[in-house]
Amino acid sequence: MDPELIRNIAVYALPVLFAITLHEAAHAYVARYFGDNTAYAAGRMTLNPLVHVDILGTIVIPIVLYLTSGFVFGYAKPVPVDFSRLRNPKRDMAWVALAGPGANFIMAFLWLVLAVLLVAFGVEEEFPHKVAQAGLFANLLMFAFNLLPIPPLDGGRVVTSMLPTRLAYKFSRIEPYGFFIVLALIFLNVLAFWVMPVMTLGRILLQLIASPLTLLLT
Repeated sequence: MDPELIRNIAVYALPVLFAITLHEAAHAYVARYFGDNTAYAAGRMTLNPLVHVDILGTIVIPIVLYLTSGFVFGYAKPVPVDFSRLRNPKRDMAWVALAGPGANFIMAFLWLVLAVLLVAFGVEEEFPHKVAQAGLFANLLMFAFNLLPIPPLDGGRVVTSMLPTRLAYKFSRIEPYGFFIVLALIFLNVLAFWVMPVMTLGRILLQLIASPLTLLLT
């Protein structure tokens, strides 16, 4: 096996596992907060990564895509949400959807703080620095990717929530084809036109939020 691939797996394994697990758990927590206990009853409101991991989507597809295109795309088992049980289904759908990318944004901030602390305390070992940068990158990538306005991605749910009912119904009918649309965008190298600007904006915002700590320690 390619030594570089092994190094990348070692560096990204923990950050990606946390990114996926907390993303899905956040959906479950917020869904329950707004009145839907479906995910909780199914045992999905947990930080146990084994509950959220999908063998095909979390392991096989990301590795195959990395080897063939250099781009990493994957998914966990979708958290079951019965939107009809939410107190205000159309409005609360957006909050449930935003919970996942929101969790990734918070985790990206925490990884950035760790990166700053490693530099401030003079840690010379290369591996923790790479893991911190991987955590920042992986969570910004998940943040940007999941905000793509195509159902069933979180951004698609948000758009559905914001549209008038008639248009929302028509837009939601894209959902069965959403996965194939995303794969096509990846292989046509079109997805980067959405992901890269959103990641850049996210990174700038994170750096602004972390700037007081950065100035204090450096």
